[in-house]
This record gives sequence, structure tokens and C-alpha cells, in this order.
Amino acid sequence: MTQKQTKIKDLSNNKDQLHVIEPRELPKFPYPYDDWEDPPFPEVSEAKKATKDTSLDGVLNVPVPIPETEEEKEKLVAKFLEGLRKLLSVEDNWMFLKPLMLSLENCVKCNTCAEACPMYEMSGHAEIYKPLFRSDTLRRIINKYLKPGGKLTSKFTGSDIDLNWETIARLAQMSYRCTLCRRCAQTCPMGVDNGLLAREIRKVFSQELGIVASELHEDGTVKQLKVGSSTGISPTALMDIFEFMEEDITDRTGLNIKMPFDKSGADILLVHNAGEFLSWPENAEAFAIIFEAAGLSWTLSSDLVGYDSVNYGLFYEDVQLARVTLRHAEIAKKLGVKKVVMAECGHAHKAAMAIGDRVWVDEANIPRESSLVTLEQIVMNDMIKLDPERNQFPVTLHDPCNVTRSMGIIQPQRRVIKKICPQFREMTPHGVSNYCCGGGSGFAIMQSNNFPNWRNLISGRKKFDQILRAFTREEYENKVNKYVCAPCSNCKGQIRDLLTYYDAWERAQILYGGLVELIVNAMTDVPEGFIEWELH
Repeated sequence: MTQKQTKIKDLSNNKDQLHVIEPRELPKFPYPYDDWEDPPFPEVSEAKKATKDTSLDGVLNVPVPIPETEEEKEKLVAKFLEGLRKLLSVEDNWMFLKPLMLSLENCVKCNTCAEACPMYEMSGHAEIYKPLFRSDTLRRIINKYLKPGGKLTSKFTGSDIDLNWETIARLAQMSYRCTLCRRCAQTCPMGVDNGLLAREIRKVFSQELGIVASELHEDGTVKQLKVGSSTGISPTALMDIFEFMEEDITDRTGLNIKMPFDKSGADILLVHNAGEFLSWPENAEAFAIIFEAAGLSWTLSSDLVGYDSVNYGLFYEDVQLARVTLRHAEIAKKLGVKKVVMAECGHAHKAAMAIGDRVWVDEANIPRESSLVTLEQIVMNDMIKLDPERNQFPVTLHDPCNVTRSMGIIQPQRRVIKKICPQFREMTPHGVSNYCCGGGSGFAIMQSNNFPNWRNLISGRKKFDQILRAFTREEYENKVNKYVCAPCSNCKGQIRDLLTYYDAWERAQILYGGLVELIVNAMTDVPEGFIEWELH
């Protein structure tokens, strides 16, 4: 049975797990899942757990060290405090200090953020998943331990928290119970950004204590800068992949298209999330088909890092964020392109544009554009021939958080999809009010221990519920093929895992994919059937 609601003061105790997840108590799905029974939540072996003393909810996705002595614990606490001091320093945190301070100082504890958070709702309203719970823990630590007299402003109240090893270890875990979707920030009447606070907590742990999800750091930005891509694709391997895609385009469409790379002076440098090359090559192929048919001057890069738009530094620290994005700027400058177009990857959009505007400065300030805008120009200006009747099946649209809520790109993808998909219908809600796929902030690539189960049961539960409600009972009963358009590689990975976890192809005939696949599927210059109806 679920334990009583956790209080902030409970973080500093050395008892066992603070919250127990009971799948039978989670919100139920609509038809055709009204009889679905969620499986028990799996445990992590004792050998892999951090320590019982620091257990938050039985979920393990960030490796927390196990101090053997009280002295080691005290040293870690001291490092954490030093990290907080830097977090509040303009010299050390110039990029995010102002919005951080505004979010620290202006919360009025109205809990509007809790009602906006899909994770809190779909966990059965577990207190530890409230945006305010995590943020107020940080406020109270700053209030009690960092400022003279224990006050930053008169709005800071309460200091019933002890800063010991248990507290900071659990705070590290809490920072990875947020997808950074920032839905809470949008609904906050004071403009408090709890998503930013979660990210800044991650930054302290990464840069000061070396505590970070390995998928983001060692297997993420570190591998990307060293090998060329977080997927492990090297420039040499990339050439083999390009050759495969060229052959696949010919096999699927009869077209002979060469993937252009390292073409100096092209109008466009197109940068993909390299995960597409391995998991969804048809997406990168569709871009090539569209761009060639539209007669665009474009190129890809085979330079180290230049072929992977991924920037996991966005999710956990500024240093790695800057290293990756400046590498992208350097490559674009070297090729002499007129603009950089980010393909279907939401966080790559934000890293290169919204946040990139603070880094791509002076000579590195090369124009950047969302591929959704590029595709809108192609489709709405009739630069390619399209037959909407080829997409005569129900289609709904997922709005990636970093594209819509963080950047305001709402209409381009809708204008395209409304033109080429006669049976398009919106999710409720949609646009800037969308729900996160559940794989944001890097969650979609985190596959270790029992985290994928939690991701499917909790963080992605609202999105799966929303997808189900986009289609009608009649469409389910008649086993009509249905398409979820998710123009983001990270979101596609999460939606793929959700549909697989809930057996959605067999049970509900739901397929997922990007926007470019729908466009090519409607192109009259391409044989019918570019979209293959099976879950992969």
C-alpha cells in the first residue's frame, strides 16, 4: 500500500524508501485499455541500489555514490554547498542566474504547478513528484544554510530541513523525476520555472559532485565530442549509413538520390539527431527526398559532431552544452552555409536556437531555422506535388515541448499536416498546453535498471492516455490504422517505448512516425506506400 504523503523534512531521515509505487492505484486508461492491468513495479537488486538510506521511490536512473564513513558524507555535503554558492554567483552562472533567482524568490505556494504536472497527476498525486516539493527543498536549503540570517527575501519561509547526506542524495534523485517540460512554468501566475530549478539542481550535482545519469554524460556528450555522436556513429561509419540510405531510397521509391555531405557554400546545413540514422533511417531519407524534389541547395556534414544535433548538455550542465553547440557553429562556419536547419529533434531546436542565442555570438552567429518552418515553406508554396488522399487515415499530432512551449513553433507543422492529412484531429490539450511525451530531459534514452518501467508507468502515462483519446471508439472497434505524428526524435523514442510497452499495435492499431514521412507518403512523384504499417 502507498505510504503516507512525504514531507520535505522526511528527506533528511535515514529510513527506507519514502514512497512506494502501486500500479493498481494509478489512473486507468480509456477504451480499449479500460481492462488493462499494469504489471507490478520491478525492484532493483540490492547490489545496484545506491543505499537504503537514500531511497526515494525505488527507481534508479542516476548513480548516487555510497559513502562509507561520516567524514565522506560531510565532504559530499560541503561540495554540494559549494556548488550552490556558484549557482547563485553571476561569475559562475551568468547564463541562467536571472531566471533562476526570479524562480527562487517569487513562488507564492499556490500549487498551480502541481495541477499542471502530468507526472504528479498520473502518479496518483504522489507528493514527491510535485514541482513545488523539489523546488521548495532547494529554497529551504538556500534559506537556512547559505544566506546571512537565513533569508533571501521575505517570501522565503520554513527551514525544517537538515542538510545531511540523505537530503542531498534524495534531492539528486528528485531532479531526475522531472522531464523539464516546463508546463508548470507556463501555468504559474508568477512565472516561476520549476523545470529550470530541476535542471539547475542537476547542474550542481554534475559539475561539483560528478553525479549525473551516465546516458547523458559519459555515454552522451562525452562520447559525442570524442567519437562524433552519442550513438557511437563515427565519421567512417556514417559513410556506410549514407550508402545504405541511398540504396534504401532506391528500393522504396525508385529514386536515385545521393546524400550530399560537406558541400561548401550550400544554402542549408541540415543537422539530424543521429538516432534517426540507426532507428528511423526513413526519416532522414524522407528529408532527402523532399529537399531534392523541392530543388533546395543543401548539405549534411560528415565532420566530427557535425552530423548529430543531439546536445544532452541542455539537460544537465552548461559546460558540455557550450562545447557541443559551439562545435556545431564551428562546422557551419567552416562550410560557409547560409543557415543551419535543425531536423526533427525538439531539444536540438532549443539547444541551437533558444539557448544557442546566448552562445552562437559574434562570428558564430549563423542563422538557424526549424525544419518545420522549412517544410511549411516547401508544402504551402507547392514546391512539391502532393495528393492528400494518400494519407486517408486518422492522424493526430504530438507537440514536442522544446519546439512548442519553449520556442513557440505551433502553426507551421499544423498548416502542413492539415493540407496533407484529411483525417487530422488535435489532441486535447495541444500546442503550448501539450503534455510531454514522458521522455523529456533525456529520459527517453535512459534504459538502465528499472527506470524504463517507471518511465512507461508514470512519466509517459498522461501522453499515452492523451494519444488513446485522440481516436474514436469506432476506429478502435473497426481496427483502423492510426498515426501519431511526433516530429521529434526523442519523442518518437519514448512513444515507441510506450506503444511497445502497452502492446498498442496489436491492441489499438496505433503507429508513430515523423512529419516528413507523411509528406513523402503524399508525394505523387513517389510510389504509394512510403509509410509501412507496422510498429518498429
